[in-house]
Amino acid sequence: MKNNKRSMIIKMNFGDILNKWEHISAQDNFLKKEQINDKLRLNTDIKKTHSQGENRRRLLKISPDVILDIHGLTSEEAWNSLDHFFSDAKDMGYEKLRIIHGKGNRSQGDAVLKNTVRKYIEKCPFTGESGYEKAKYGGSGATWVLLK
Repeated sequence: MKNNKRSMIIKMNFGDILNKWEHISAQDNFLKKEQINDKLRLNTDIKKTHSQGENRRRLLKISPDVILDIHGLTSEEAWNSLDHFFSDAKDMGYEKLRIIHGKGNRSQGDAVLKNTVRKYIEKCPFTGESGYEKAKYGGSGATWVLLK
C-alpha cells in the first residue's frame, strides 16, 4: 500500500479571515468578562463571610492582583496612568494593587513619582489603606494599595 500524502490548500478570502478573527476575539472577550464576573462573585462572597478585620488581614498577606510600573514617566504621564490603572482595577474587582515608582535616587530634590503616587492615592475616592512594599518587592520604591 502506498502512502500518498497530499497537501491541502485552503483558500480563504480576507473577509472570511476577518470574520473568524472577530469570532475568536468575541469569544476571548466573553471569557474575560466571565472570569471578571467570577472574581467579583468570589470577592463578594469572601467579604460577606469575613469580618472587616479578617478581610484586612487577608488582603495584607496576599500578592497584588495587578502591578503598574511608572518608571521613567513624567509626573503628568504618571497621573494619567494611575487614573486609568485605578479605574480599570476597580472595574475588574481587584482588591490589592502595587505601583512601582522608584525611590527617586536620580531625582534632583524630592522623589517626583513617589510624591505623585502619594498625592493620587490621597485624592482617589476608592483607595483604602496603602504603604510601602517589603524590601524584596521594592521597599520604598513601590507602594501597595487596598481598594475599597
